[in-house]
Amino acid sequence: MASEELQKDLEEVKVLLEKATRKRVRDALTAEKSKIETEIKNKMQQKSQKKAELLDNEKPAAVVAPITTGYTVKISNYDKFVKIYITLTGVHQVPTENVQVHFTERSFDLLVKNLNGKSYSMIVNNLLKPISVEGSSKKVKTDTVLILCRKKVENTRWDYLTQVEKECKEKEKPSYDTETDPSEGLMNVLKKIYEDGDDDMKRTINKAWVESREKQAKGDTEF
Repeated sequence: MASEELQKDLEEVKVLLEKATRKRVRDALTAEKSKIETEIKNKMQQKSQKKAELLDNEKPAAVVAPITTGYTVKISNYDKFVKIYITLTGVHQVPTENVQVHFTERSFDLLVKNLNGKSYSMIVNNLLKPISVEGSSKKVKTDTVLILCRKKVENTRWDYLTQVEKECKEKEKPSYDTETDPSEGLMNVLKKIYEDGDDDMKRTINKAWVESREKQAKGDTEF
């Protein structure tokens, strides 16, 4: 929706630029055109980068061999723990001391030694909020390691497991969706040009504005 609004603003500036004859007016419209084109380009780049970042951030870091069988997160917002279920076939068959978890206030790393002749590791850094090192623990179940991160502040809400995940999700939101309308910058430029312009410029802007609105209305009807 935001990209569509920017594209409409760009088309409107182009229409006005074609009709403008005064140098100062053309310079102002040209600057606004470049600004809108840059915003559109940045949004296109963000979309392409976002996919790559999400893929990278979902991969657990590895010290020995990465745990590739996957994991799920159960975020318990109304009790004391954030629970992470890590699937690892046969993990319940190794000695208890071979399953080690090290906690810090904002991270944990899991090391499973000598499982079918291999060792496995998974590291999760930059947890969303601080955890209690002493209160955190692990449990081994059939083909699963359960990591229990005890929230340092109980009953606080965790919408994500890590800060990185939160930042990636927030990038999806338009930067101005809670601030100003995407057309506001263009409207301010046109208003200033109109107020400072002579009668000919005002007639030109009015005519271009009407033609632009009629064009958009026709396009919406056809769609």
